[in-house]
Order: sequence, then C-alpha cells, then structure tokens
Amino acid sequence: VQLQASGGGLVQAGGSLRLSCTASGRTLSTYHSAWFRQGPGKEREFVASISRSFAATSYADSVKGRFTISRDNANNAVVLQMNDLKPEDTAVYYCAAGARTASSYADQYDHWGQGTQVTVSS
Repeated sequence: VQLQASGGGLVQAGGSLRLSCTASGRTLSTYHSAWFRQGPGKEREFVASISRSFAATSYADSVKGRFTISRDNANNAVVLQMNDLKPEDTAVYYCAAGARTASSYADQYDHWGQGTQVTVSS
C-alpha cells in the first residue's frame, strides 16, 4: 500500500487543521493506521492510532482531547483532525500503516507516507 499525507500548513495557535492520509494499491481499512510526528531537533513520536477491526483509537497524552483520528473509507483514507493547536505541535506529520497491531511504536508499521509540515505560530 502507498500512502500520501496532505493537509499540513501554517496556522495560528488555537487554530485547526485536518490531515488526510490517502492510500492507493490496497484498502487502508484492512490495516492498522497511525500518525507520528517529528519536530525540529526531536525524535519521531507517536500521535494517534486506529485499529483495523473495531476502529479502536489511542492517543499520545500531549494531544488527547485536542486531536481525533478517524477513517474515511469512502476515500480510502485516515484523517487526523487537530484542534486547539499549540506551537509545540509544530512538526512534520507522517502517516503509517501496518498489519500487525495498532501500536505507538513506529517499528510496528511497514508502510509510511512522505510527511506533511504543520507549523503553529504563537
């Protein structure tokens, strides 16, 4: 499966963005999916995941209550709705998909999108 992330941009603190991860080649709903991010000078970190069977979701503590991950099966995509954005959310956001488990560990995912830049100004 090939993944294409989109929807990033520049937004003021308190604003919202909607990221989309569109798949081609396979049906994305048959994979566990997740979003990770990598901020300037930081390691890649887990943001949110959604399981393939029951669409169970999991979030990093830093985004819980502000971000929502969901499936858009009509468009073969996974969406990350980001509200109340903060400057510390500035990062390149990557979507990922895998067949093993919905995990917060990057090595559990076999397929990655190219990343989309999110910049939050204060």
